Amino acid sequence: MDLYKTTFLLGTLLSAVSAVVLDEYAKTEGAWILSLVKREYSVGTVLECAIKCNIEPAFTCRSFMYVEKDQECLTIPANGKIESVLRRTSTSLYEKKEYLMECVNGIGMDYRGTKSKTNSGKTCQRWASKYPHKPNMTPSTHPKADLESNFCRNPDGDSKGPWCYTTDPDTRWETCNVQNCSEECMHCSGKNYRGKISTTENGYTCQHWNAQKPHNHGYIPSALLEKYLEENYCRNPDGDPRPWCFTTSPSKRWDFCSIPRCTSDPPRVVEELTCATGDGSAYRGTIGVTASGKACQVWATQTPQQHNRTPDNYPCKGLELNYCRNPDHEKMPWCFTTDPETRWEYCKVPSCGDVPGPDYAAPPPAEEDCYVGDGTDYRGMVTETISGKRCQSWSSMTPHSHNKTPQVFPKADLRRNLCRNPDGDRAPWCYTTDPSVRWEFCSVNRCPTAPKPTPKPDKHDQPEPKPSQAPSDDSRDCKVGNGGTYRGPTSMTMLGVTCQSWSAQSPHQHASFTPESHPDKGMESNNCRNPDNDVNGPWCYTTDRNQKWDYCQIPDCAGLKCGQPVTKPRRCFGRIVGGCVSKPHSWPWQISLRTNTGVHFCGGTLIAPQWVLTAVHCLESSKRPSAYMVVLGTHTEGANEPSKQERKLEKLILGPGETDIALLKLESPAIINDKVLPACLPEKDYVVPPGTECYVTGWGETQGTGGEGLLKETGFPVIENKVCNRPAYLNNRIKDHEMCAGNIEGGADSCQVCIDVVFLLSRRCFCLVSCLFLLNPQPVLASQFPASVVSRPLLLRPDRFHLSLCFTCLLSPPPLQVSPIFPIIPCVFILVFSVCLLPVCFVRRTYQHFVSLLPPVPCSCFLVSRF
Repeated sequence: MDLYKTTFLLGTLLSAVSAVVLDEYAKTEGAWILSLVKREYSVGTVLECAIKCNIEPAFTCRSFMYVEKDQECLTIPANGKIESVLRRTSTSLYEKKEYLMECVNGIGMDYRGTKSKTNSGKTCQRWASKYPHKPNMTPSTHPKADLESNFCRNPDGDSKGPWCYTTDPDTRWETCNVQNCSEECMHCSGKNYRGKISTTENGYTCQHWNAQKPHNHGYIPSALLEKYLEENYCRNPDGDPRPWCFTTSPSKRWDFCSIPRCTSDPPRVVEELTCATGDGSAYRGTIGVTASGKACQVWATQTPQQHNRTPDNYPCKGLELNYCRNPDHEKMPWCFTTDPETRWEYCKVPSCGDVPGPDYAAPPPAEEDCYVGDGTDYRGMVTETISGKRCQSWSSMTPHSHNKTPQVFPKADLRRNLCRNPDGDRAPWCYTTDPSVRWEFCSVNRCPTAPKPTPKPDKHDQPEPKPSQAPSDDSRDCKVGNGGTYRGPTSMTMLGVTCQSWSAQSPHQHASFTPESHPDKGMESNNCRNPDNDVNGPWCYTTDRNQKWDYCQIPDCAGLKCGQPVTKPRRCFGRIVGGCVSKPHSWPWQISLRTNTGVHFCGGTLIAPQWVLTAVHCLESSKRPSAYMVVLGTHTEGANEPSKQERKLEKLILGPGETDIALLKLESPAIINDKVLPACLPEKDYVVPPGTECYVTGWGETQGTGGEGLLKETGFPVIENKVCNRPAYLNNRIKDHEMCAGNIEGGADSCQVCIDVVFLLSRRCFCLVSCLFLLNPQPVLASQFPASVVSRPLLLRPDRFHLSLCFTCLLSPPPLQVSPIFPIIPCVFILVFSVCLLPVCFVRRTYQHFVSLLPPVPCSCFLVSRF
């Protein structure tokens, strides 16, 4: 017993020591710094590597890299502020936090940042240099003062803080204006504010970002890691003039925080004068007209458009005169216009380099969403990594700075945040929006190769069939997830090299992954395994002396799960005129609601083998189940495929009150297969994060855009209510129980969120949606909103249940003016029914008859429609 206690206490102590040491470092997975100065060590744990860095005698160690599979530790004097960070598989970069801080404590003797300019803007002289000034303080006279490069330091304890010798022969030295760490202030509009103020300018206490009461919202910390939504601290995740927060007062949804501007210099921007890269936030040229030729309004004026995008609110965004700019994270530079009927428009600013502009869109490929070879030519629509992380836009430098941009790789199709392989890696990949994970391979499968035909054996030579036992789940040659439980027989890497036995030490020595160190990981032979839970899947040490280890090509186990179609959807997203014809059976929960004579008239969603979700207004002609039938498993409206399933109805259940939802119970359960599959339903109180891609599918009139009689699709992003409620959009007309989605940039695709309506629009328009959901006793009806459009298109929907009636614009009538902010165009009503399956939420205690229908399973963001 005493031995057990001693062992337990020793283990606890080691864990505590490890946590303390590693807490001094910021970890980034998949990152690497190429440094000429380095020291290499062979260690058994990451803690040993951290200790090596802490006591490094050769230089000041600012970072170390650790490769667990190789038991390799590299200490270096550089970090991400000094050298470029590269990407590398199965490597973790650890940077000392003290060298990443760009602020000082006290007089700044411990300042280890990278500021290298003085108060007056003079460049600092290197501490080891003797020109133009011969220094009294050098790396040799003050070895512990970190006098490397030309960074501001305070080796002598100057009361005014860090300083440096200057490169100006007439000025020997000057102090540097480095912000104090204890100073609560912000640069520019506070996008990078990381302070701890949690009270608004009007005295309201901030609501925690991970809380949904008293105000529910889409700014979920786990889904928006790059926004640093910590505790209840004021932040600026959406490009507002300054940091803000939701409040704990039910009567005040959100409020700005009173945070002073820093007196130190703001981050420098490399100005782009003749063209724009990325979203154009660095553009400082002199274009002052919109893409349609309208003159831009001067940013400092409030006529004819009133706004808060002023030079005072956005001091770092170059809002001079009436030049096109991008102060608030839009897709490209824009401006308010001098036309009273057009609030704002994008500008046509040339893109730097031989690349398409951010307005560019191309329809996704019609073929299977998979890659051939190394995926260099992959042009699919996947935006998620193998571990489920969201991809960072290739044009963005946040949270990860990089050089894989559309300008540098103009032929790699680096649009949006789509998975690509611009540099010839082994498969498509992307940078992630998780600050702690630089990049990952994407959740894209390799395209199957057709098997070579084998000669048919002679009938008389065929052996008698013998009974065989089905393989167990543990031994089947496929993986579930990242393959942590894989116990299959594969023992060859993806390059065809035989695996080294896990117990062998030749040709490669290793101690971290052996049958003894991981007795429960199935490492008895040389089969591929994943003992360290690598997100990229099973791997092994190889018998190739020049390649220590490599990944294995293990296919995913086939399985039918809700919301995960066997045929991956095209994911036709964004500015694609007319939408796209869907791949057959890529939306297997789409059903056709028909009369008992087989005439298609409405749509719905399969949510369980024997249950379909639809709208009450689809059942207006009769409340008798015998009046209807459901067709499943079809791609064509004609429903002449062999995969078609027909079911009569046993029961109709109408939603409570005036809600426009209904459940249809089929006479017999649908046969679940690769062409008929239920959609997922979310867990209670699930909130859809902004930027989530939603899709609409359906049959109907195509107005000459093609695909008649075939299922079509289009997609659009979810938009946070706070953004929707800005004056430029819906001016505070959206309530907490509603949500927004759509293409906020307007243009020719504004009304295409409801497919199969009018796709040939050239004016800006807006799809108004009737939000009807289960928990709202007084549903919001379409008639409560004017049948009009605003300057930027959005889709309204609630956070719990969404049934919508979309409006679209007429081409012929001229615009009408009803307010100084919202020019409108008369709209015509189009019968379109949409059900968003993400925000579904039923209260089980209140509606017991729904309980068995709604298992709490993960959901997919899909919309279905009928026309």
